[in-house]
Amino acid sequence: MVDLSTSYLGLTLKNPIVASASPLSERIDTLRQLVDAGASAVVLHSLFEEQITLESHQLDHHLSHAAESFAEALTYFPDLTEYNLGPESYIEHVRQAKKAVDVPVIGSLNGVSSGGWIEYAKKIQDAGADALEINEYYIPTDPKTDSAEVERMYADLVKDLRRTVQIPIAVKISPYFSALSNMAAKLEDAGADALVLFNRFYQPDFDLENLEVVPNLTLSSSHELRLRLRWVAILYGHTDADLAVTGGVHTTEDVLKCMMAGAKVAMLASALLQNGTIHITRLLNTLTEWMEEKQYESIQEMQGSMSQQAVAEPDAFERANYLKVLGSYHKTSPLTP
Repeated sequence: MVDLSTSYLGLTLKNPIVASASPLSERIDTLRQLVDAGASAVVLHSLFEEQITLESHQLDHHLSHAAESFAEALTYFPDLTEYNLGPESYIEHVRQAKKAVDVPVIGSLNGVSSGGWIEYAKKIQDAGADALEINEYYIPTDPKTDSAEVERMYADLVKDLRRTVQIPIAVKISPYFSALSNMAAKLEDAGADALVLFNRFYQPDFDLENLEVVPNLTLSSSHELRLRLRWVAILYGHTDADLAVTGGVHTTEDVLKCMMAGAKVAMLASALLQNGTIHITRLLNTLTEWMEEKQYESIQEMQGSMSQQAVAEPDAFERANYLKVLGSYHKTSPLTP
């Protein structure tokens, strides 16, 4: 019998498949379905900074003008006139989730400044959350804001939270840092116990008929996994923080690739919205079958086996792969004589 267990954020998980923040975690009944299907942990949908710091009419303005600027699909959220899961209701939801399921429950905060986060991070901890995932989302549009200031802002938020809560902290970040490895080190030094790669920025579209900027939700595909695999493979062995992959995990092969790159867990959202919670069961069944066929005894055995650290010449990892890709295109191109 293969051992699917893994560790993440100091928690022992029965398998590496975690349900990431999505509308599925807004209700207790669907949370139970996720766990019954085999999810080893659940990340609750995010409590947004704007919900804490802005009046309801201000929040309505921000959501309606940038509805897809967050890492979860706000298209699924109810209208603000019906939206009743505010900060205090979110804390109660954490309590109810802990009572309802027997796997770790991870709270989620989405924003970029300390503000009301500090108070509510403590409340999420006190409500029983096993860990906290912070989704740091900020687009520096001011030309006067340099990269050092942005990086300092991210790290300072983690430091503030680390001083406030005792539960493990995972930091969900974007790939758009000029020196991502260095940024990972700064977040670890600030107190991050795990790094979640990467959040997905939903881009608005233009309505040419009405001349409006409109939300445009596109769920992920396995193609998006490559960027995550690349950076997990690079960071593995260079950080003590656990690594998690989110965005583009859909198939058993995707989960296996995440593990071999060096991730502790693979997180699913879009795949579950598309295929239902039963998709977790299918993945676990085929994952077990693959491991038995290939004679892997455990998930830990494969973790990091295809990371940058595992290749013969780590320094050549990126350049060699780049040249190989270009060479393969020329060999297969119909224009090649």
